Amino acid sequence: MCKMKEALLIFCLILGLNFSGHAQDVKLYRIHTIAFYNLENLFDTINDPKKLDEISPIMELKYNRRTIYQKKVQNMARVIANIGYEVSGNTPAIIGICEVENRTVIEDIVNDSLLISKDYGILHYNSPDARGIDVALLYQKQLFSPISTSKHELKIYDNTSKERIYTRDQLLVSGQLEGELIHLIINHWPSRRGGELRSAYKRMTAARLTKHIIDSLQITDPYAKIFIMGDFNDDPISSSIKSVLKPKMNTKKLGLKGLYNPFEKMYKNGAGTTAFRDTWSLFDQIMITSPLLNKDFSLFQFYKAGIFNKPYLVTSQGSYKGYPLRSFSNKGFTNGYSDHFPVYVYIIKEVSK
Repeated sequence: MCKMKEALLIFCLILGLNFSGHAQDVKLYRIHTIAFYNLENLFDTINDPKKLDEISPIMELKYNRRTIYQKKVQNMARVIANIGYEVSGNTPAIIGICEVENRTVIEDIVNDSLLISKDYGILHYNSPDARGIDVALLYQKQLFSPISTSKHELKIYDNTSKERIYTRDQLLVSGQLEGELIHLIINHWPSRRGGELRSAYKRMTAARLTKHIIDSLQITDPYAKIFIMGDFNDDPISSSIKSVLKPKMNTKKLGLKGLYNPFEKMYKNGAGTTAFRDTWSLFDQIMITSPLLNKDFSLFQFYKAGIFNKPYLVTSQGSYKGYPLRSFSNKGFTNGYSDHFPVYVYIIKEVSK
């Protein structure tokens, strides 16, 4: 009914049918995918004496490190190239990533044959994380133009020793998506190592930093369109998210500065992005501010959210059947992808016929 054009990313929505089955109101929309993906230990093969990267899975391999690294990069590029493609006819306009060691490994991904034609830009800062893993943002230069970027240091101290725990910064990017101002906050909150309850204060601290960033944007512009994405190492119902960020599951209960979390309903319905001991967690989420939920489709608005869990990303047999097909297991390379599924949201804007 409408011709898919990759550069314009147009698709059709049939908003109504009359009783004879003919379309009453067919509208055309431009659609973009905004996504997030934990790349599971994407380290290079060079030992950095300033980092604890020697304990990374790639460095634990005894043979063929470079070949395996190249295959890992290709696998990550394949996933990114596929996210949202079935609907938009394009790779993600913007994608946040985490568990990357440095800019070099990110450059290897965007220069892969599956992605190089998209001309992805990279926004990345080295963080003080002890292992050297960072967050970053990739964006198609023809679609998104950054205006400002900043990293926000997360300062956490051990409850017992009072020594600082060095972890990932949070990345804030503001820019124009086809001329429309949006803001993106990319997160990788502290893990549950040591136990969920014992480590909860770390994620509560991370949540307060994220909330501070959101508040600072909304003070300047109450109508700011903000995407809060990441591997939060907490579920949508965890205290760090529900008590600090306070997103709603029901869009009808949002105020002007409210947050909406489309992944909370998915979680309550049993969906997840990562699994451990036969229990699913939905640590990977994208939350949005209420101005993205207006009915004025002359500007970009939220359309749909999802978990990208195509069959090739799922373990097909064995004890971990049904789990994400991770890259590394038992100190070896599985030729898999990640221990997390990516997540995404679609945003749409009406265009003239």
